[in-house]
Amino acid sequence: MSHVGVGPRAVMRSVAFLTAGVLAVPALAGCTSEDPSGKPLAEQDVAAAGRASVSDGGTLRWAVDSVPDTLNAFQSDADATTTRVAQAVLPSMFRMDEAGSPVRNPDYLESAEVVDTEPKQVVVYKLNQQAVWSDGREIGAADFAAQWRALSGKDSAYWTARNAGYDRIEKIERGANDLEVKVTFSRPYADWKALFTPLYPKDVTGTPDAFNDGARRALKVSAGPFAVKKVDTKGDQVVLTGNPRWWGEPAKLDQIVLRAVPRDERVSELVAGELDLAEIDPETADEVGLAAGPRDPATGTPLMGPEGTPAAGPQGRSAAQALRSWAIANGSDEEAAEEEVLAREERREAEAKARRRQQALSGFEVRKSLEPAYTQLALNGADGPLADERVRRAVARALDREKLAEAVLKPLGLPAEPVGSHLALSGQPAYADGSGALGEQNAKEARALLADAGWVPGGPVKKKDGEEAAGAEKDKKDKEEKEEKDGKDEKKSEGDDDGTYIVGEDNKNEGDRNDGGGDDAKDGADGESGEKHSSGKNTAQGGAPGAYAPKGTAAPADAAAAPLAKDGKALTLRFVLPSGPGSETLRTVADRITDMLKEIGIGTEVTKVPDESYFKDHIAAGEYDLALYSWPASAFPATDARPIYAKPVPAADGSLNVAQNYTRVGTDQVDQLFDRAMTTLDQKEARGLLRKADSRIWAAAGSVPLYQRPQLVAARENLANAGAFGFQTPVYEDMGFLKKGAQGSRPSAPAPSSSPSSPSS
Repeated sequence: MSHVGVGPRAVMRSVAFLTAGVLAVPALAGCTSEDPSGKPLAEQDVAAAGRASVSDGGTLRWAVDSVPDTLNAFQSDADATTTRVAQAVLPSMFRMDEAGSPVRNPDYLESAEVVDTEPKQVVVYKLNQQAVWSDGREIGAADFAAQWRALSGKDSAYWTARNAGYDRIEKIERGANDLEVKVTFSRPYADWKALFTPLYPKDVTGTPDAFNDGARRALKVSAGPFAVKKVDTKGDQVVLTGNPRWWGEPAKLDQIVLRAVPRDERVSELVAGELDLAEIDPETADEVGLAAGPRDPATGTPLMGPEGTPAAGPQGRSAAQALRSWAIANGSDEEAAEEEVLAREERREAEAKARRRQQALSGFEVRKSLEPAYTQLALNGADGPLADERVRRAVARALDREKLAEAVLKPLGLPAEPVGSHLALSGQPAYADGSGALGEQNAKEARALLADAGWVPGGPVKKKDGEEAAGAEKDKKDKEEKEEKDGKDEKKSEGDDDGTYIVGEDNKNEGDRNDGGGDDAKDGADGESGEKHSSGKNTAQGGAPGAYAPKGTAAPADAAAAPLAKDGKALTLRFVLPSGPGSETLRTVADRITDMLKEIGIGTEVTKVPDESYFKDHIAAGEYDLALYSWPASAFPATDARPIYAKPVPAADGSLNVAQNYTRVGTDQVDQLFDRAMTTLDQKEARGLLRKADSRIWAAAGSVPLYQRPQLVAARENLANAGAFGFQTPVYEDMGFLKKGAQGSRPSAPAPSSSPSSPSS
């Protein structure tokens, strides 16, 4: 997920075991009189405009990551572009609002409500009487029933990626008339609004062959403002055109062309005028922002050239000719003069190219918000040091999440608040900051947790006859006396000739590290530059303090920089990262995390792997200790988040079925809370159960939410109702190009980020 992006409700998540009986779980966060869900941290930024201000016609060229392998959103190889197409061409019973909550879609539904709970839950959908498929047939119970049978999991001939919710349906019937669909559940299901979005026609879901193959490259029947004209794999694009049978507000655009353009090529395509809308990286956003800056009132070009130099004028060539003449007249040979002229010409051409590039980008603007997704640090609890909950908790408590969020979001002018929940984001109904179950960032307590787990200052040492490997060193005086007595010539900092490490000899005087309070927090990794700064304090001379403390004794603060060891082995964690051009932000975050862990004595071994193998071969396979990747925020966390945090289940072949819990950390208690939240129809009770589950997930420390992902989009200045959508589902029929003189409304610049709110108590 680059950030390992996962399309909402399109991909599953994974599991792990938890080492039992190591630490008591802190008291769970309680409720306060205020609503803890808060508000979304950032508004959507789409240049919103009324339909009257938008021209009729035109083609929107929209960059996407790929041409999808399938148009069936319920198959395992569906991707974000599959979701984009489905939103534009298929019915959705509910769509997401600006706060990430499901709201009824009036184009398809007049109403949908639970009409009975005893003896069974019954939901009645009353459909919009104008809702028809593009072949003229009414949308109705037959389509609902066919999709239920395909996704229920009862027929293995259907190749489905998920059946959550559909497996709880007992039957689907025609209601009081053709516009009513009656759905009866065998078991209560709180997230029933997640179902039938998107809704496929029975032509696609009615048989396994049609489901498995019929909708991969074409959708012959649709029911949205747009229809699929073609999937062009050679041209790397999907072409959508207006649906003539659409009964809602007519689409403003004639066509939407979804073009597969690699992230690192998008700026070139923008310059070439081949795109109108594209998600971009921070570097491209800076370039677009510069081009959109002050311009010459006469020419409309940016006032400044590359790197802030004045744009060269037409006198450039005459100046070069004068230079050549002067050089020859003053004794330079003609060849040297020509070289000087050529160098000047190359510089002038480069400046001219940069000006043309800026001028081409000057018609775009950067629209920015926060994605409905968050980046986390995953800790693999399957084996190794992180199988011990105390070590995981120590890693988590060493992190200054505020600094990590600021490093990513503050330079972009976005609110830099750490994410406080695994299950929702600020503004969503289920959100509450549950991080209090883990505790605040505190290096001193992190070191105490590690000491309690047997990890004490020092590196691996060479075992001597009759001795166990030490986890600490003798002080300098004792060691020198022993060397003199035994006549040994041990190295003082790098270890013996055979590569063993002499304990406590590196970084002895790196300074007193942050203990989680006061101004000490600014020592170590700087939140903006990533550079290391000395605290200016000096540790005690000699060996690592506390070297001879009994096992389980917390190391003094002065020993913060000393590497930790246990049974002769250093505490070093494998940190796996993607190496692709879109992953610079992740690598920056990883560098800062590495520095934070070093301050409590944990070493990291960073491995960069190709993007295509990062998730499959490392995250899903469990070949990592630490990793960074992202999850989408779902409007239905009881359903969608459960497989991410569920306790792993042994499979028939003896392996561990981790589902989507790639950290392999889970508990029975969390599973039970999810199950209860999934079955209660009382929304307030369900939110309370989810918040309790989140607190226990924090306490287990299998993953640490860091920050909501930035969403940066380059858009033509006159493109309305498209851009950084935030939580809200795009309204495709309202997208278009503004009429001359019309302007779209954009959010004001966000206020500076405040300190993160205290954990709920």
